[in-house]
Amino acid sequence: MAQRSGLEDPERYLFVDRAVIYNPATQADWTAKKLVWIPSERHGFEAASIKEERGDEVMVELAENGKKAMVNKDDIQKMNPPKFSKVEDMAELTCLNEASVLHNLKDRYYSGLIYTYSGLFCVVINPYKNLPIYSENIIEMYRGKKRHEMPPHIYAISESAYRCMLQAYVHISSRGESGAGKTENTKKVIQYLAHVASSHKGRKDHNIPGELERQLLQANPILESFGNAKTVKNDNSSRFGKFIRINFDVTGYIVGANIETYLLEKSRAVRQAKDERTFHIFYQLLSGAGEHLKSDLLLEGFNNYRFLSNGYIPIPGQQDKDNFQETMEAMHIMGFSHEEILSMLKVVSSVLQFGNISFKKERNTDQASMPENTVAQKLCHLLGMNVMEFTRAILTPRIKVGRDYVQKAQTKEQADFAVEALAKATYERLFRWLVHRINKALDRTKRQGASFIGILDIAGFEIFELNSFEQLCINYTNEKLQQLFNHTMFILEQEEYQREGIEWNFIDFGLDLQPCIDLIERPANPPGVLALLDEECWFPKATDKTFVEKLVQEQGSHSKFQKPRQLKDKADFCIIHYAGKVDYKADEWLMKNMDPLNDNVATLLHQSSDRFVAELWKDVDRIVGLDQVTGMTETAFGSAYKTKKGMFRTVGQLYKESLTKLMATLRNTNPNFVRCIIPNHEKRAGKLDPHLVLDQLRCNGVLEGIRICRQGFPNRIVFQEFRQRYEILTPNAIPKGFMDGKQACERMIRALELDPNLYRIGQSKIFFRAGVLAHLEEERDLKITDIIIFFQAVCRGYLARKAFAKKQQQLSALKVLQRNCAAYLKLRHWQWWRVFTKVKPLLQVTRQEEELQAKDEELLKVKEKQTKVEGELEEMERKHQQLLEEKNILAEQLQAETELFAEAEEMRARLAAKKQELEEILHDLESRVEEEEERNQILQNEKKKMQAHIQDLEEQLDEEEGARQKLQLEKVTAEAKIKKMEEEILLLEDQNSKFIKEKKLMEDRIAECSSQLAEEEEKAKNLAKIRNKQEVMITDLEERLKKEEKTRQELEKAKRKLDGETTDLQDQIAELQAQIDELKIQLAKKEEELQGALARGDDETLHKNNALKVVRELQAQIAELQEDFESEKASRNKAEKQKRDLSEELEALKTELEDTLDTTAAQQELRTKREQEVAELKKALEEETKNHEAQIQDMRQRHATALEELSEQLEQAKRFKANLEKNKQGLETDNKELACEVKVLQQVKAESEHKRKKLDAQVQELHAKVSEGDRLRAELAEKANKLQNELDNVSTLLEEAEKKGIKFAKDASSLESQLQDTQELLQEETRQKLNLSSRIRQLEEEKNSLQEQQEEEEEARKNLEKQVLALQSQLTDTKKKVDDDLGTIESLEEAKKKLLKDVEALSQRLEEKALAYDKLEKTKNRLQQELDDLMVDLDHQRQIVSNLEKKQKKFDQLLAEEKNISARYAEERDRAEAEAREKETKALSLARALEEALEAKEEFERQNKQLRADMEDLMSSKDDVGKNVHELEKSKRALEQQVEEMRTQLEELEDELQATEDAKLRLEVNMQAMKAQFERDLQTRDEQNEEKKRLLIKQVRELEAELEDERKQRALAVASKKKMEIDLKDLEAQIEAANKARDEVIKQLRKLQAQMKDYQRELEEARASRDEIFAQSKESEKKLKSLEAEILQLQEELASSERARRHAEQERDELADEIANSASGKSALLDEKRRLEARIAQLEEELEEEQSNMELLNDRFRKTTLQVDTLNAELAAERSAAQKSDNARQQLERQNKELKAKLQELEGAVKSKFKATISALEAKIGQLEEQLEQEAKERAAANKLVRRTEKKLKEIFMQVEDERRHADQYKEQMEKANARMKQLKRQLEEAEEEATRANASRRKLQRELDDATEANEGLSREVSTLKNRLRRGGPISFSSSRSGRRQLHIEGASLELSDDDTESKTSDVNETQPPQSE
Repeated sequence: MAQRSGLEDPERYLFVDRAVIYNPATQADWTAKKLVWIPSERHGFEAASIKEERGDEVMVELAENGKKAMVNKDDIQKMNPPKFSKVEDMAELTCLNEASVLHNLKDRYYSGLIYTYSGLFCVVINPYKNLPIYSENIIEMYRGKKRHEMPPHIYAISESAYRCMLQAYVHISSRGESGAGKTENTKKVIQYLAHVASSHKGRKDHNIPGELERQLLQANPILESFGNAKTVKNDNSSRFGKFIRINFDVTGYIVGANIETYLLEKSRAVRQAKDERTFHIFYQLLSGAGEHLKSDLLLEGFNNYRFLSNGYIPIPGQQDKDNFQETMEAMHIMGFSHEEILSMLKVVSSVLQFGNISFKKERNTDQASMPENTVAQKLCHLLGMNVMEFTRAILTPRIKVGRDYVQKAQTKEQADFAVEALAKATYERLFRWLVHRINKALDRTKRQGASFIGILDIAGFEIFELNSFEQLCINYTNEKLQQLFNHTMFILEQEEYQREGIEWNFIDFGLDLQPCIDLIERPANPPGVLALLDEECWFPKATDKTFVEKLVQEQGSHSKFQKPRQLKDKADFCIIHYAGKVDYKADEWLMKNMDPLNDNVATLLHQSSDRFVAELWKDVDRIVGLDQVTGMTETAFGSAYKTKKGMFRTVGQLYKESLTKLMATLRNTNPNFVRCIIPNHEKRAGKLDPHLVLDQLRCNGVLEGIRICRQGFPNRIVFQEFRQRYEILTPNAIPKGFMDGKQACERMIRALELDPNLYRIGQSKIFFRAGVLAHLEEERDLKITDIIIFFQAVCRGYLARKAFAKKQQQLSALKVLQRNCAAYLKLRHWQWWRVFTKVKPLLQVTRQEEELQAKDEELLKVKEKQTKVEGELEEMERKHQQLLEEKNILAEQLQAETELFAEAEEMRARLAAKKQELEEILHDLESRVEEEEERNQILQNEKKKMQAHIQDLEEQLDEEEGARQKLQLEKVTAEAKIKKMEEEILLLEDQNSKFIKEKKLMEDRIAECSSQLAEEEEKAKNLAKIRNKQEVMITDLEERLKKEEKTRQELEKAKRKLDGETTDLQDQIAELQAQIDELKIQLAKKEEELQGALARGDDETLHKNNALKVVRELQAQIAELQEDFESEKASRNKAEKQKRDLSEELEALKTELEDTLDTTAAQQELRTKREQEVAELKKALEEETKNHEAQIQDMRQRHATALEELSEQLEQAKRFKANLEKNKQGLETDNKELACEVKVLQQVKAESEHKRKKLDAQVQELHAKVSEGDRLRAELAEKANKLQNELDNVSTLLEEAEKKGIKFAKDASSLESQLQDTQELLQEETRQKLNLSSRIRQLEEEKNSLQEQQEEEEEARKNLEKQVLALQSQLTDTKKKVDDDLGTIESLEEAKKKLLKDVEALSQRLEEKALAYDKLEKTKNRLQQELDDLMVDLDHQRQIVSNLEKKQKKFDQLLAEEKNISARYAEERDRAEAEAREKETKALSLARALEEALEAKEEFERQNKQLRADMEDLMSSKDDVGKNVHELEKSKRALEQQVEEMRTQLEELEDELQATEDAKLRLEVNMQAMKAQFERDLQTRDEQNEEKKRLLIKQVRELEAELEDERKQRALAVASKKKMEIDLKDLEAQIEAANKARDEVIKQLRKLQAQMKDYQRELEEARASRDEIFAQSKESEKKLKSLEAEILQLQEELASSERARRHAEQERDELADEIANSASGKSALLDEKRRLEARIAQLEEELEEEQSNMELLNDRFRKTTLQVDTLNAELAAERSAAQKSDNARQQLERQNKELKAKLQELEGAVKSKFKATISALEAKIGQLEEQLEQEAKERAAANKLVRRTEKKLKEIFMQVEDERRHADQYKEQMEKANARMKQLKRQLEEAEEEATRANASRRKLQRELDDATEANEGLSREVSTLKNRLRRGGPISFSSSRSGRRQLHIEGASLELSDDDTESKTSDVNETQPPQSE
């Protein structure tokens, strides 16, 4: 089920169902019960509710079973509100305690959510099953998302690390127990990074055999096979810690990786615990290797190896053979060669062979011996060693005692220990080599990447019963990591508090762990555990016991250290870590820390014939040998041990160093913490052991982090959320109206009266201590319950009052009804009432009144019609008069239009001429643009070439720099090695001198002994001569002789010893001579490398010459730049001339415009404003021209100075050549130091020569300079003979060269400053261009607005003309009617007032429309929001519909399955019925057979009776016996025959009965089995049917609920749609009103077109500025050309410098002998060389800067071309606008002329009479014009608003139409869903009917079965009785009764026969008797 659901919906394992969490019932339950956590042994913590408090104890009731218990107050922990259930970040919990954390993790784990955040941690619980949350879809889902946007996941941590990596270094720390999932999470991180940052997307490196990401992923299987093993807790446990460092480049792609490992558990290679395995590679090799490989590696079976303690233990679900193939494939992908793989596997096989070496103890001594050396031969074959030397080194190694080497015999225990130590060390070195090789394969970059992500996978805190040295190292690491976490966590907290402006005293909780860390790592005062351990390792008699004693003595008083409490304690000491108290046992700590090895075997391995083994054991001098270990155990402790003190480092020191490096890298990176937790030890999914999880939370530091959280303010809420949620607690604290969130929160806090220590108010959030929010939640819930209770009470009261009022009304109505009924009953029988009711309808009086009323109504209608017709007539007459007046006006307008048309034709001719002129200008500009484009293309091509050349140069420089750095490093290492070798040579020489002295002493002793011997011989001779004289003394002399012989023998023994020692010394001297020879060979090699370095120096001189060439090219470029500058100056002058012409044209246009402009005050003001702006623009342009001229002068001066300086530099460079040739002595000394660089430099040189050959085409121009170089070479050859005389001049030349170098540096700095100045000038030009382009855009916008204003003014003028014509008609009327003047004036005044009122009304309307527009915008925003909400709802509905369809499909499938099952059941039922029928037929047949058998029995019984009767007759007739004896015998025989036949028949009957009984028993058994099976099937079917019915009912209910929700949502959508339609109608009405207002406003908006003339002037100014920009672009192009020329010059100088370098090399070879004598000038030349190298570096940097400047210039050139294109487009637009403005201007001029003429005529005609009236009218007209202008402006704004609203309305209409479509679709879908629901209901009903039918049939079958069983039971009883009766075998007795009835007993069945029956039967018998008697 889990897998299926996982496949269906992976989001179930990521997202929490919030509907369950925000359940009001759970919230109410929490508040009502006061739930808390109490400790529990089974569950860790259990939920309980507080009942009462009794002092320090509390009575609680358990929530699970209702039991009551007493708990201490301190043991109770608060419970979080239900809204914090399954929270994604446990730091958000308001009650931060162990119980809440455990409960949250448990709830999430049981819901399938294995990832949870805890502040900075990501806690992972191992699910022990595959979850579908690691696919590529999930990766894409998390890609690019922030951590808080997605649910917790390892991918979210990886994504945040990757995003953070792009700005800084990052690491991910993964810790946990074995089996918790650290390695798997590390794999997932690497998988995510490889997917997100794969380099193959952006680049392709063809040299790499396989993608880097693939290799990174394949490195893991290799490390797992060599470093992982099966343990009790985990099938794939990593037995080492690792830090994977993945490097990224600037763009975020993976460029390489590096892996560092820590604490490999190498002891696992030797022995394993029960049910555990060693490293995977051993099993993979033994099961996966082929026959050929097995024979090569000498492999055997699993049980043949002692180091495989438990034999072969398979891992469930994995095959070692397949894993071996995967490991091999991974090695091939990583680029391992076949030889490397084979040699690695040889080492693995040899580790196994080490374990098979067996030693025996000799009889008389403890010495070990090797009885069989076959294993040793295999081992030596695999490792490339000599067998004899290996056995000698193992059994009798040479150990240094004092100054002498002694061969010491090893015991069996010592030999076993040495073999195991060698095996462990070999495997550890193999693993280290493997990691180094993987790093070599993964490290692709020559330099380090831009940034990296580090992934730390290390074991978590370990607390066992007894912990050893490995646990101390792991716990020490975890202490350091926890300290880092605490520090980083509170740094982030402090940053948060500083951002929010909260007062907070920073507490670094990392310092809490410092005492424990100091206890472990402190070096002195007092020393820590590791320091004391290292110190004890140096003492000879030190043991683990002395170490513990010293530790207790030094650290006994430490707060984190505890001594063992009792002597019987197994632990030696105890350390209190942050995770708890840990007991340590110090057994074999000294040995583990020193890690000693048999140095004799180690040297053999170092001298192995196998290169791979020799490389593994190359650091033999750093191991701890056997002599150190023996020194510890024995008393002899030589001085040689002290000399080797610095040669090796202990395990503790190495681990401490690696840990400090790791912590340094972690501190410099941004951390991400992952904590892995193992839920149970059974590896079962879905089970969580609370105590185990709590221990791990403690060990992983999660609870430590929570402890730190409690110290601060962990809960934080945004002001708005706090106010919204908790404002109910302070109803009157916040006043009505707007208030800032912070102030509101402060007021609420004051009203709540919280302790100031419990909260802090920041800038955007409010911070609380742990538990405060839970208290507020409780108060809020109580408040809400009170409000709801009050609300319910009010509602109930209202309903009760309403019901009471209704009852009262009903009562009053009943009374009225009763009264009326009583009155009716009284009148009913009264006769007059009857008469009244019958007569009333017959009376006519009532009818007359009705007719009169009808007539009156008709009269009124006729009168109304008459009045309407009269009014219409009056209106028609008035309209007729108006139409006549309009006709006259139109005739006059026609005449005016004809005149205007004639003037317009004249203007058109003028414009055509202007158009031609402008077109010519345009053609010129287009030709210029084409030229510019061609130039641009040429420049781009040249730029590309230059870029390619620059890239080549950059690559060369990078390669040379890398080579130089490598050579310097190698030089340093070589110097160090040489120093070491010299020191060793000195030591060896001292030892040699000592040995020579000892040899001389021994020779002196030997000479003395020989002289003594000679004297003794002489004495013997003398004694022989005097023998005859002194025979008495012979005996004494003989005794003396014997003594002398003994002394002689002793002397000879001493002599032999001395000879042996001399041979040893000679051997040592020979070894030293061999070492000296090797050193000589190395010196010779280094001399060869020195010669290569000399060649490299020559290459460097060539580079210098090239730099000089580049300088020359730059000079040529500067000259070209000057020429370009002059050409730009000429173009500038042309542009100024054009500008003057344009200004003259502007002035002419101004004069024309002044003639045509109106004399109104407003236009004059506008004209003055425009003139002021034009003047300001002119001033700005003049200032810019002045600035440009000043800049150009500065540039000229700088260029001139630069040319002079460059010429000086060229002369100095020529002199510099001669000086360079004399620097060879210094170069030789440098070349000796740079020995190892020769080969690399030769390759670089070959590559550079190959590249230079490509550039030979460019070098052809420089042949003239080559000839000069040849001449110089000839002169130098002549000077070679005169070098002795010129050596004095060399020093002076060197000083001059130094001066020139200084000048060069100054020149370079001046050039740099010039380049910077030019860059600044270019930047200023680009800024000016940008400003001008922005100004042009502004002018265009103003021009468009002016065009609109001009159109509006034209319409206004037309209206004014109409008004003027109307005024003229009025004036003519005034001439005719002078008497009525006063009346007309009054009417005009009234009209003026009306106009003013209209103006005010219009302004009010405009304001109203503005308000309406604001409302429209608000409604539009609201509608947009509603639309968005509707869209979200629609998406939700679609999802629901899709889910419904899925459920429907599932339901159909379930129905089909049900039908199939029911069909199957029907078939089975039919079969059962058929079987039952068959069995019934069998039972019936058996019953019939029984009946037949009974009938046969009855007949036999009757015959028996007859026979008995015959026998009685015979007995009675005894007297006649003698008569008929013969007859009796016959009858007897017949009877006997009959009896035998009866017996046989009885036996046959018994057999048949037995068979029937057996058949019956079988049938009963079968029937019972069938019945039981049938009942089980029926029960299972019933249960399945009931379950399916429940499921179906649930699904139907869910579907009905979903349908109801959909109906509700549909109703809401319909209501919102109706609201939208109403709003749309309102908007349409408002738009219509706005359109009307727009039409009115548009008429008056066109007055402002006169301002176009001013904008034309600005346009011309813009043209002038554009010409200036063109000129500037030309200048920039010239500068570019000059720079390119300079680059060419530099290239030429580079080539010349290379030639000079070659020339110098030749001269160097010639002058080598002479330079050897000039040792005095060596130091000066060295200094000169260093200066030259510095100068070369400076020149290279200058080259790079110039290349970057070129790129900047090219970018600027592109920008200028783009600006030119935009300016051309703007020109075209401005031309079209100018034409339009000219046309409009001409029309306005004509109108102005006509109006002036008419005004003059009117003034002349009416001056005498109506001066006063005209002046008043003119004043009114001026006011009206001003008002019109204001209104025009306002209406223009209104028009813009109307346009916007129209656009928005269109969009809204589109959205509404889309919504309608969607609504129709949803209706259709709903109808379909309803139909589908009906079908489903029908199907359900049918299924229920079928189920009822099946139940009925089942009941029938049960009844039939019961009947059959009862019948069977009856039959079985009858059969059993018969059977018992027959078995008895006696006669069947008949008992007679007095009642006249006889009973026949046949086996339990009684047959009653009447007397008649018996009489008939006796009569029958009597009938048979007579013949017998006869």
